[in-house]
Amino acid sequence: MAVVEHIFKPVYDENSRVLILGTMPSPKSRKNGFYYGHPQNRFWPVLADIFHEELPLTNEDRLAFLHRHHIALWDVLKSCDIEGASDASIKNPIPNDLSMILKQAPIHAVFTTGKKAAEFYTKFCYPKTNIPCIVLPSPSPANRRIKDEELKTQYQEILKYI
Repeated sequence: MAVVEHIFKPVYDENSRVLILGTMPSPKSRKNGFYYGHPQNRFWPVLADIFHEELPLTNEDRLAFLHRHHIALWDVLKSCDIEGASDASIKNPIPNDLSMILKQAPIHAVFTTGKKAAEFYTKFCYPKTNIPCIVLPSPSPANRRIKDEELKTQYQEILKYI
């Protein structure tokens, strides 16, 4: 188990309408320098599909994609003890302060990518934000019980708030 500090800044601007929160960037994401950076993670393919766009391949393209679609992106946790990328192993979670995003962007909905992110959001963030979260399935390569089509169907909920 290792202590992991969040290394990415939140992605948002004054036009962001939805906030998508994971738990903590995986080792592959940290190595690749951006959110959902594992090559088998389905986050970017699913978003590209629901927005009818080409898959953004570089971190710069992903950043532009998020801004173009008014999506803010961050994680619930600022730091935690974690084994690899296993959300189930998380101990000593410390939440991020979401107030900077919420003060500067007209966020209409908060989504979490997985049950663990929702659990931490509900425990630590909801009492301060008073915005309930909408739980989406984890796009992680470890979550293969949710098929691609079902993942896309559930992620289309984002479109209602953009």
